[in-house]
Amino acid sequence: MISVGIVGGAGYIGGELLRLLLGHPEVRVVAATSTRLAGRRVDGGHPNLRGRTDLSYSRPDQLPECDAVFFTSSGLEDPALRADLAGRGKVVFDLSSDLRLGDPQLFRRHYGAHPTPELLGTAVTGLPELYRDRLRTADLISVPGCMATAAILALRPVADLIDGVVTVDGRVGSSGSGASAGEMNLHAERSGVLRVFAPLNHRHQAEISQATGLAVRMTATGVDAVRGVQVLCRADARQVDEATIRAAYRRHYADEPFVRVVAQKRGNYRLPEPKILLGSNHCDVGFAVDPDSGQMLLIGALDNLVKGGAGNAVQSLNIRMGWDERTGLEFTGLHPA
Repeated sequence: MISVGIVGGAGYIGGELLRLLLGHPEVRVVAATSTRLAGRRVDGGHPNLRGRTDLSYSRPDQLPECDAVFFTSSGLEDPALRADLAGRGKVVFDLSSDLRLGDPQLFRRHYGAHPTPELLGTAVTGLPELYRDRLRTADLISVPGCMATAAILALRPVADLIDGVVTVDGRVGSSGSGASAGEMNLHAERSGVLRVFAPLNHRHQAEISQATGLAVRMTATGVDAVRGVQVLCRADARQVDEATIRAAYRRHYADEPFVRVVAQKRGNYRLPEPKILLGSNHCDVGFAVDPDSGQMLLIGALDNLVKGGAGNAVQSLNIRMGWDERTGLEFTGLHPA
């Protein structure tokens, strides 16, 4: 059994890490930090964990040495503290945007100047479907963004068929803004809206381009849901039909435990729908194609807090430690929900 610490355990991603890791048979959670809530019980902010843990939050500087440390938010405002805390873990998982891009200039464009640009490009991306072999020996792992994960998994099997620019329309529930997102995410402001919060050049487009080699333009919209991501990726292709695309998806994901191809002719859930994935580590991918024009619509859906965050991190942990990568991630989602 390994020891695990979570830096930033009070937010939504921290709560999901706690939920998954407290039920993991190979893990003992020894610390969850919060500057604001230090000394208070973890299940006060995460009431779904009542009866599962007696853990209280500690200050970040009280983090003990662990076999694995998870960062849930950016440490760029205090790089020295971040480096100190990272040094307390034999393996480090970063779920923030700090290490997702390898190019300092690209990072500057989307996030601003990186105080320690020499770190960029040093982490292995925590997306098992693309980087499983590298994850087996990685000691620094950067988990990609939620909408980026859905888009990458939807695009990667057919990337070599695509001509020109891909447009990505991402939709995400309010939990994607975090637990302290401010006035714009009050229920009175968020309920019932379809808010285009990134009309052009959403920062996840850089991650999608980096992973697929495609030119990407991305828009993001906040929808009236708490959890869930759905991305619609539009692209032109060379001489494709439905059978070609379906074969590419099935070949690429035949042995993947958490990616399912969903493109059916009938039923209520003919294409990927995040509602039935809530709480699960699955990403469903699907497609539609116009054989006359060569236009493809490639769709990905997932729970932004699980496969789009904490679940990807735990799956990567399983691979790194040599365990069955499904361990602790068996929940299938609910229907109806």
